[in-house]
Amino acid sequence: MWTKGLVASMPLYIRIIIAVASAFILSLAVTPAVKWFAIYVGAMDVPKDSRRVHKFPIPRLGGLAIFIGFLLSVLFFADITIQIRGILIGAVIIAALGAIDDLKPLNAYIKFVVQVVAALIAVFHDIRIEVFSNPLVFMEAEWVFLGVMSIPITVLWIVGITNSVNLIDGLDGLAVGVSTISSIVMLIIAVLVADSNVAIVMAALAGACIGFLPYNFNPARIFVGDTGALLLGYVLATVSIIGLFKFYAVVSFAAPFLILAVPFFDTSFAFIRRLFTGKKPWSPDRGHFHHRLLDLGLSQKQAVVILYVISGLLGMVAVAFTTNEEIRVLILLSAVVLAVTIVLFVFRGMKSKK
Repeated sequence: MWTKGLVASMPLYIRIIIAVASAFILSLAVTPAVKWFAIYVGAMDVPKDSRRVHKFPIPRLGGLAIFIGFLLSVLFFADITIQIRGILIGAVIIAALGAIDDLKPLNAYIKFVVQVVAALIAVFHDIRIEVFSNPLVFMEAEWVFLGVMSIPITVLWIVGITNSVNLIDGLDGLAVGVSTISSIVMLIIAVLVADSNVAIVMAALAGACIGFLPYNFNPARIFVGDTGALLLGYVLATVSIIGLFKFYAVVSFAAPFLILAVPFFDTSFAFIRRLFTGKKPWSPDRGHFHHRLLDLGLSQKQAVVILYVISGLLGMVAVAFTTNEEIRVLILLSAVVLAVTIVLFVFRGMKSKK
């Protein structure tokens, strides 16, 4: 208990640095053991269809390393409120679901039911989208109150984002890198709006992801697997509710969608695409953003970097919503420069492949 008191007495920036460093070291140190365990139990991702871009079996279950780094860092450095307790309980369930699925693929309906249960656990730990700023500027009402619809909308958001991050996990380092960027953006916004607990949780998640990335970036030595992808999506979804969808926050309705835009819109377009082609919405295909970038002639690394930058750009715009006019202009100008850089990068990559 005295250690908790010592941590609580530290300045916020010190707590953030220590939370990031602790999660980073734990994740980095544990990953080799997780890799050995995955190989030992046969949790291997075998390239058996055109959607997979790797050429030989690679161990998965890497999300266990992220989970360990994240969980221990949060337990030591965050204030375990009822909301944080709900996130951690749900995260344990989601990580267990993903680990089982990495060992032996589960039926989609079973996975969906468990995800709904995890989402409801968060809901009944006071994590709900009850009100947000009105996105319809032509209406007089400044706020939208959801009332009885708050529970189904919250569950839909959590389950949707959880699966969205899982669905973009198609290239080495993509899901973990995008989640790292999203975590850092939420961390910055939490600091700006003086939400120290959300800042610590996001610092722990970012640190755990960064510790895992050296093993996961192309060429990957271990995959994050459903264990990690579902975990990342769940934590980002639930924390976005307590950190962004808040009545007293200065963040607008658009912020969570901007921060999680890459997985959110990729999944949305995938569902629409599959419905229009007569397929089941959850059936796999090779039409995701990262597949389309590869089809343009880009390498894995180029495609991943482009999606990183897009995620970072949109995150910068979300941060701009929380700042004063002068800083906002600077951020938006920086976003324009990065956007031009992306275009040049894409054309250069396409030209080099010809």
